[in-house]
Amino acid sequence: MPSGYAGAQPAPVEREITQQERALQLRQQNRERLMAKVKKRAAVVPLTPQQKQREAEQKRAERARNREMLAMHSRWQPGTLGGSDALWRRSQSAKAKKERVSPQLASRLRTVMERLKAQLGKPYVWGGHHPLEGFDCSGLVFYAFNHVLERKLPRTANGMYQDPHLKPVRADRLRRGDLVFFNINQRPGADHVGVYLGNGEFIEAPRRGLTIRISQLTDNFWQSHYLGARRILTDEATL
Repeated sequence: MPSGYAGAQPAPVEREITQQERALQLRQQNRERLMAKVKKRAAVVPLTPQQKQREAEQKRAERARNREMLAMHSRWQPGTLGGSDALWRRSQSAKAKKERVSPQLASRLRTVMERLKAQLGKPYVWGGHHPLEGFDCSGLVFYAFNHVLERKLPRTANGMYQDPHLKPVRADRLRRGDLVFFNINQRPGADHVGVYLGNGEFIEAPRRGLTIRISQLTDNFWQSHYLGARRILTDEATL
């Protein structure tokens, strides 16, 4: 065998490995360019109105929690409303325009709202259903609505939730005066009820030791215990 032959053999193999590596590098570069284009296209796709509203609601709930924490500081003063609050209000305003009500229904709703808000700050009392003694959650609803109804409501939260005369309402269709129901104690059925006020707020008699207050439906606690909603007042009937 001629000398030097064995040393010349690796050259073709060496060139073959280099070509494979170069091809692999080119494929990786092409993949990276394609991924960059995909990301760029995804970045410019505008949000849908529903996505914008969900994002606004999340930011609004986070700000509400931050305000509660800041309110404990003696020097804190509330600031101006941000963009997501404005978006929330615009969406609620647009929804309200779509759901115009008759003057008769508007009058009944106004009466209910006035009776509810007049109880703010009064104590929670289990079994209470009168301003002079205080209210539990269903007692507050019972007091506020029965004044304008032909048929009285059931007395308990679960009785109201199960009442076939009350119209179920989707969360995205909530209107002022709708009842919102929760399951807090993990027993079957509804064990808490409040009245939706609009703008993501509802009024409630929370529990012993607390007073009647306005709460945020978008708070994580209420969202995790939310059961559903029912409509009492409609243009078709007064129950």
